[in-house]
Amino acid sequence: MSSVRAGSPGATRECPHCRETILESAGVCPACRHYLRFDASADASEAPALTPLRIEGSIRHPADGEPWEYTVVVSIRNDRGDEIARKLIGVGAMNPNEQRTFTLSVEAVWAKARGQGKGGTRH
Repeated sequence: MSSVRAGSPGATRECPHCRETILESAGVCPACRHYLRFDASADASEAPALTPLRIEGSIRHPADGEPWEYTVVVSIRNDRGDEIARKLIGVGAMNPNEQRTFTLSVEAVWAKARGQGKGGTRH
């Protein structure tokens, strides 16, 4: 969990459904998309206010050769270059002629737009 004071921008909690660490201000879990509290404006399909980074790419295994194994890892670094988080996202294997597409996106919202400190219930 976060050492940031509850209710402040960046404060985190655990999703009661999937157990991922999420922002305390989230009305819908970005990982499992379950609703976390009643919020008339919350919508699981709702786009974030800002997507400052989105990268999508594909890899295709050549027709010849042995199967490939892959590991997807995401790391976050601060402005000094220190790694502040590292997460193994998934692993898998690809046979010849198989393709995988990977998408990385950073979704951002303004903390004040989320209605910090207003109503809602915590689970």
